[in-house]
Amino acid sequence: MPLPLPGRPRLGQAPLLPPLLLLVLLVDPARPISFQLPGKARKCLREEIHRDTLVTGEYEIGAPQGSSTGPSANLKITDSAGHILYAKEDATKGKFAFTTEDYDMFEACFESKLPVGTGRMPDQLVTLDMKHGVEAKNYEEIAKVEKLKPLEVELRRLEDLSESIVNDFAYMKKREEEMRDTNESTNTRVLYFSIFSMCCLIGLATWQVFYLRRFFKAKKLIE
Repeated sequence: MPLPLPGRPRLGQAPLLPPLLLLVLLVDPARPISFQLPGKARKCLREEIHRDTLVTGEYEIGAPQGSSTGPSANLKITDSAGHILYAKEDATKGKFAFTTEDYDMFEACFESKLPVGTGRMPDQLVTLDMKHGVEAKNYEEIAKVEKLKPLEVELRRLEDLSESIVNDFAYMKKREEEMRDTNESTNTRVLYFSIFSMCCLIGLATWQVFYLRRFFKAKKLIE
């Protein structure tokens, strides 16, 4: 369907439709991540997440092809300080959820476990679907609890999405200000260091001139 030309909206068309369409287009559902986990190997996925953000996820570890044993791997989710947010031994399939307390780098690690008395284990297929923020909210459950109509649910989702975008821009602006302050502080320190270095060089050159002058006078090479 072609987009309307800029200008006066057509009859029966809401003027706010283009912004709503833009928000809808910005909603790109996160796709599950799949990768092969070799025997006795450890693979980790990292992601930066804002504070007070709901994080949900589903995982599934498939049994190696042609193997009589089932999947065998451990899952552990930690933050940069090493705090364990979720841990599961001999994980095969499940879900997890937690809320972040601060902006941090979070890490989800899968560690393959080789059964005792077996040879090399074929690679296991790991599938991870992690969502956070607006994507992690269950709007169907919210609609049931608050008895919302489908249009109201969609407006709620768009409201949360717009708030998330505003928060992202605010965070980017804050980071830009911090980086600018760091650059200005670094430039000031470099300037002071350059002035100090020049003063040291000038002082050293002056001292060398006087020292050589006294030396040559002592040797009666100059008057």
